[in-house]
Amino acid sequence: MDWARALFALIATLALILGAAWGARRLGMLQAGKPGERRLKVSESLMIDPRRRLVIVRCDAREHLILCGPGGDVVVSEMAAKVDTAGGQA
Repeated sequence: MDWARALFALIATLALILGAAWGARRLGMLQAGKPGERRLKVSESLMIDPRRRLVIVRCDAREHLILCGPGGDVVVSEMAAKVDTAGGQA
Protein backbone atom coordinates (compact mmCIF):
# COMPACT_ATOMS: atom_id res chain seq x y z
CA MET A 1 0.00 0.00 0.00
CA ASP A 2 2.97 2.31 0.59
CA TRP A 3 4.03 2.06 -3.05
CA ALA A 4 0.53 3.06 -4.19
CA ARG A 5 0.71 6.23 -2.10
CA ALA A 6 4.17 7.01 -3.50
CA LEU A 7 2.96 6.40 -7.06
CA PHE A 8 -0.05 8.66 -6.51
CA ALA A 9 2.19 11.38 -5.05
CA LEU A 10 4.52 11.14 -8.07
CA ILE A 11 1.64 11.39 -10.53
CA ALA A 12 0.14 14.33 -8.62
CA THR A 13 3.50 16.14 -8.55
CA LEU A 14 4.03 15.65 -12.29
CA ALA A 15 0.48 16.87 -12.95
CA LEU A 16 1.13 20.02 -10.91
CA ILE A 17 4.39 20.70 -12.78
CA LEU A 18 2.72 20.22 -16.16
CA GLY A 19 -0.21 22.39 -15.09
CA ALA A 20 2.12 25.17 -13.96
CA ALA A 21 4.02 24.98 -17.27
CA TRP A 22 0.80 25.09 -19.25
CA GLY A 23 -0.45 28.07 -17.22
CA ALA A 24 2.86 29.91 -17.63
CA ARG A 25 2.71 29.40 -21.38
CA ARG A 26 -0.92 30.58 -21.51
CA LEU A 27 -0.04 33.74 -19.59
CA GLY A 28 2.99 34.44 -21.79
CA MET A 29 5.60 33.79 -19.11
CA LEU A 30 7.42 31.29 -21.31
CA GLN A 31 8.67 32.53 -24.65
CA ALA A 32 7.69 30.28 -27.46
CA GLY A 33 9.78 30.36 -30.58
CA LYS A 34 13.27 29.69 -31.77
CA PRO A 35 16.30 31.14 -29.96
CA GLY A 36 17.38 32.76 -33.24
CA GLU A 37 14.30 35.01 -33.21
CA ARG A 38 15.38 36.88 -30.08
CA ARG A 39 16.44 40.48 -30.57
CA LEU A 40 17.67 41.20 -27.04
CA LYS A 41 20.72 39.57 -25.42
CA VAL A 42 22.88 40.27 -22.38
CA SER A 43 26.38 39.97 -23.85
CA GLU A 44 28.40 40.52 -20.69
CA SER A 45 27.97 41.56 -17.07
CA LEU A 46 30.49 42.87 -14.54
CA MET A 47 29.99 43.56 -10.84
CA ILE A 48 31.50 46.95 -9.96
CA ASP A 49 30.74 46.64 -6.25
CA PRO A 50 28.09 44.81 -4.18
CA ARG A 51 25.41 47.30 -5.26
CA ARG A 52 26.31 48.23 -8.85
CA ARG A 53 26.75 46.23 -12.03
CA LEU A 54 27.78 47.09 -15.61
CA VAL A 55 25.87 45.22 -18.31
CA ILE A 56 26.36 45.11 -22.08
CA VAL A 57 23.00 44.55 -23.75
CA ARG A 58 22.76 43.83 -27.47
CA CYS A 59 19.63 44.81 -29.38
CA ASP A 60 19.67 44.18 -33.13
CA ALA A 61 22.96 45.71 -34.39
CA ARG A 62 23.55 47.98 -31.38
CA GLU A 63 25.15 47.41 -27.98
CA HIS A 64 24.27 49.45 -24.90
CA LEU A 65 26.46 49.73 -21.81
CA ILE A 66 24.12 50.06 -18.81
CA LEU A 67 25.05 50.81 -15.21
CA CYS A 68 22.51 49.12 -12.90
CA GLY A 69 22.27 50.13 -9.26
CA PRO A 70 19.82 50.79 -6.43
CA GLY A 71 19.36 54.41 -7.51
CA GLY A 72 18.25 53.39 -10.99
CA ASP A 73 19.71 52.30 -14.30
CA VAL A 74 21.75 54.58 -16.57
CA VAL A 75 22.71 54.07 -20.21
CA VAL A 76 26.42 54.89 -20.15
CA SER A 77 27.21 54.28 -23.81
CA GLU A 78 25.68 53.12 -27.06
CA MET A 79 27.75 51.67 -29.89
CA ALA A 80 27.55 49.48 -32.96
CA ALA A 81 27.72 45.80 -32.10
CA LYS A 82 30.98 43.96 -32.76
CA VAL A 83 31.01 41.40 -35.54
CA ASP A 84 31.53 37.86 -34.26
CA THR A 85 34.80 36.10 -35.20
CA ALA A 86 32.77 33.47 -37.07
CA GLY A 87 31.71 36.21 -39.51
CA GLY A 88 28.11 36.73 -38.36
CA GLN A 89 26.45 38.82 -35.74
CA ALA A 90 26.38 37.17 -32.29
